[in-house]
Amino acid sequence: MKQSSDPTKPRPTDNAFAGESLKGGSEEPTYSGALSFMRRRYTRDLSQADVAVWGIPFDAATSNRPGARFGPQGIRRASVIFDGDPQYPWGLDIFAQLAVIDYGDCSFDYGLPADIAKCIKAQASHILESDTHLFSMGGDHFVTYPLLQAHAEKYGPLALLQFDAHQDTWDDDGKRVDHGTFVSRAVEEGLIDPGKSLQIGIRTHAPKTCGIEIIDALSAHNMSASDLAARIAARTGGRNVYMTFDIDCLDPAFAPGTGTPVSGGFSSAQIMAIFQLLTDIEFVGGDVVEVAPAYDHADITSIAAATVAQMYMGLLATRRAKGL
Repeated sequence: MKQSSDPTKPRPTDNAFAGESLKGGSEEPTYSGALSFMRRRYTRDLSQADVAVWGIPFDAATSNRPGARFGPQGIRRASVIFDGDPQYPWGLDIFAQLAVIDYGDCSFDYGLPADIAKCIKAQASHILESDTHLFSMGGDHFVTYPLLQAHAEKYGPLALLQFDAHQDTWDDDGKRVDHGTFVSRAVEEGLIDPGKSLQIGIRTHAPKTCGIEIIDALSAHNMSASDLAARIAARTGGRNVYMTFDIDCLDPAFAPGTGTPVSGGFSSAQIMAIFQLLTDIEFVGGDVVEVAPAYDHADITSIAAATVAQMYMGLLATRRAKGL
């Protein structure tokens, strides 16, 4: 954090509302001020934004422990630790390259669950229509289904890169509101291309693979970060990729605050090592989901999720800096 040369001069605060520019870091203490994702400006004005970060506080589709509706709040709170400084491991100021805004949260009537997917899809489509890159914070994993609808509408069938403990390929009749079936529905509706999609970190069984390549947790642990990154590039083709990160991809030691924790997952360091090697991948959108702060300890899970989001922003900024 930068120090003022004049200790009597008031320091800038509340960059989320009072920041003069969408670019550049904030100088306020990490423990005070209005919270937004990495102190980005809260605004619905997309005219100058390169990236919009958006919360989707929905968890009515969970099959085990609820609470992911508080995920966006938790991630925002944890993200302020990244405020202001050059971001590791990129060694650059992400916000010198990208104009990033916090778009706030999706709005919907929780009493009309059948309409929630439509609300998410419509509001996501509005953001994408402005050619603003969208990164979303869940919420349970059901929210990725309408996000895929919105992105596929703009970009065509997507290559799905899914970090997860679960395949989420259980049967779906097209009417379910279920965080364990969004992949089945996405394949059925042609939102994703299974031949270009892969799931990493899986350590449960589901009845079908839907033609998606699976690198389960035990296999992944026996691969280097560079091997995994190479496999991601080869499978997806490096283009038109949507990344969804279920925080339960991490071992419960690194992400206890989630609805369906499963032992044997990645460490935070392993994920960072993989992410820093994905700069050749052209992502068209992404999300991090299933953060349930009520089951967390010392914000471990929220910090991990904020790190995933920060790493994703770093990928976009690094590609921008390279002119890609």
